[in-house]
Amino acid sequence: MTCFADMSPSSSVSPPLKSQPQTPLSRRPKSMKPPKNHHKHHSDQTPIPKPEPNRPITEIIWVFLVATCIKLLLIPAYHSTDFEVHRNWLSITHSLPLSQWYSDETSPWTLDYPPFFAHFEHFLSFFASLVDPIMVHLHHGLNYKSQPTILFQRLTVIVSDFVLVFGIYRLTRNLGYKERVLIWVLVILSPGLMIVDHLHFQYNGFLLGILFISLSALEEGKDLLGGFVFAVLLCFKHLFAVAAPVYFVYLLRHYCRGGLIRGFGRLVIMGSAVVAVFAAAYGPFLYHGLIQQVFHRMFPFGRGLCHAYWAPNFWVFYIILDKVLAFLLVKMGFNVQAPTASFTGGLVGDSSPFAVLPRVTPIITFSIVLLAIAPCLIKAWRNPQPRMITRWIAYAYTCGFMFGWHVHEKASLHFVILLAIIALKSVENAKHYFYLSIVSCYSLFPLLFEAQEYPIKVLLLLLHATLMWIGFSSQFTTTNKRTAETEQTRYDKTRFIIGWFGKLYLLGLVAVEIYGQLVHAILFAERLPFLPLMMISIYCAFGMMYSWIWQLRQIIKLH
Repeated sequence: MTCFADMSPSSSVSPPLKSQPQTPLSRRPKSMKPPKNHHKHHSDQTPIPKPEPNRPITEIIWVFLVATCIKLLLIPAYHSTDFEVHRNWLSITHSLPLSQWYSDETSPWTLDYPPFFAHFEHFLSFFASLVDPIMVHLHHGLNYKSQPTILFQRLTVIVSDFVLVFGIYRLTRNLGYKERVLIWVLVILSPGLMIVDHLHFQYNGFLLGILFISLSALEEGKDLLGGFVFAVLLCFKHLFAVAAPVYFVYLLRHYCRGGLIRGFGRLVIMGSAVVAVFAAAYGPFLYHGLIQQVFHRMFPFGRGLCHAYWAPNFWVFYIILDKVLAFLLVKMGFNVQAPTASFTGGLVGDSSPFAVLPRVTPIITFSIVLLAIAPCLIKAWRNPQPRMITRWIAYAYTCGFMFGWHVHEKASLHFVILLAIIALKSVENAKHYFYLSIVSCYSLFPLLFEAQEYPIKVLLLLLHATLMWIGFSSQFTTTNKRTAETEQTRYDKTRFIIGWFGKLYLLGLVAVEIYGQLVHAILFAERLPFLPLMMISIYCAFGMMYSWIWQLRQIIKLH
């Protein structure tokens, strides 16, 4: 009976098999005819799930539109002196010939980005002159902030984010639906980019989009395109050159392979492509004999080791140690001369002054950065894998941030945004990114120091943390929970859980913020105005140092 149960629902009430007359197949009534597709009847009982629709372009457009609505609301908000910097670059490139772009000193905000970014400003200046001609006037436009000017410059940043959207689309289009949408939300709605680009005012999204295009080409095995695009990026912003050693070693081992003849031929092809890009960027200035002036503007080593607001990196600990040692030696009766420059007010000079510890010069920071990147270079030399390139590049930018010369706090975006791409590879990556992105965003809070922007930066950070928590919790969930005690540890490792140590550190961020906003004014009134900023730098530096150590362990461990 059981063998016929699937053939007809009435078989369970039929008489015994031996009492049923044998009816020829042609004379059977219609009710006894085999059902259509009876050979597929067994598989129909467990329907095959339909593949999810693959519409990544439509999905990413929706994410971009949501982000654009938020950016439009931020147009009237605070903007920093970087707004005037870029307006002045519009006037320089529009009003002066190319031979004077890097020598003009009408404004203190001189042009110090590579030539391709200068041409980008030149391109924008044509439209700016149509919106408001005073905006691009070399003298009358100084500190000019008309409403059309503000609207135009804000919109240029929003529109240029199309490059970011295209780059992240290329890099994630082959992922699953949940993975790619979550990454898009983390990147396109990044609170760090919102604060730095759409409030403070810069074009980091545009530049990171070019980097994403390069990385997507490398992950697809299109090494020549990836190297070419990275060379273009360096001619837009030279600070991305920290990752150049990783690119060089990876492309040398991955692209220039296949024997001596073929490898040398590919090396010539790659070198020719890179040289062509740099020739297009710097050739005109070399022709006018201005190449030394261009490099002098791009690499102002006289600015000192640290920015006015200390970036939360290794040098924060070095500075604090020097001050503590100087204080103790003075108490012990030693004659220690305090440095003439103040670290809290910015540094100007050929080197960074210290009271006790050895002074730090640009060549020292360069050597430390290269040494820190060395494990990554060794990995890229021994086993150049496209799936690892994004992690290696992110680590290189982390090293540049932690040990580089005159690092701005905004430079943390270079690796935080990249690490969002690999955050979903494992629950450990997700936890690391959760901590790091919160610390990085909070370290940017001093950029927005006016009271009316305070709710904006807090809400952006809280929204980001909430979206991360929901997204990571849904992504890293075990559907079949083990109840056995021996399996509980394995189950916990597959879930997105914030441990007690991480919770304590994040609560410490809240404590630092409460002190800076409320307690400091009660205790010190107008005295020690630098202390809240110093506390933010020091506390966030611990989180950044943890991230660097964690990434280094991953680089060494993963194959």
